[in-house]
Amino acid sequence: MKNLPIYLIVLVLLINLVVACPSWAESSSSLMSNSDYFQVGQKVIWLYKARADSTNVQRIPAEIIKLGNKQVQIKVSLHDNEFVNRWVSRDRLENFPQLKESYLLR
Repeated sequence: MKNLPIYLIVLVLLINLVVACPSWAESSSSLMSNSDYFQVGQKVIWLYKARADSTNVQRIPAEIIKLGNKQVQIKVSLHDNEFVNRWVSRDRLENFPQLKESYLLR
């Protein structure tokens, strides 16, 4: 009888863990769909505007080099196999579109 409260507590904790486990699972695909989630080496598209008041937005492929709190350093390829690094705001980046397997199998 002394051990009954301990068994009940352990049982409640186990039930809680079984119910809570699916909510802990965070798949990489849901993280990658979030535009705020970036990692070093990831291919992205830089939404470049020549001037702040410009309406023309150029989509430039880039690769993430460093992550900062507010900005991300990217590497952009130039014409003759040269690269230039730029610090850009996270809201000026979007994930590079991924090819699905069905396209690769054709």
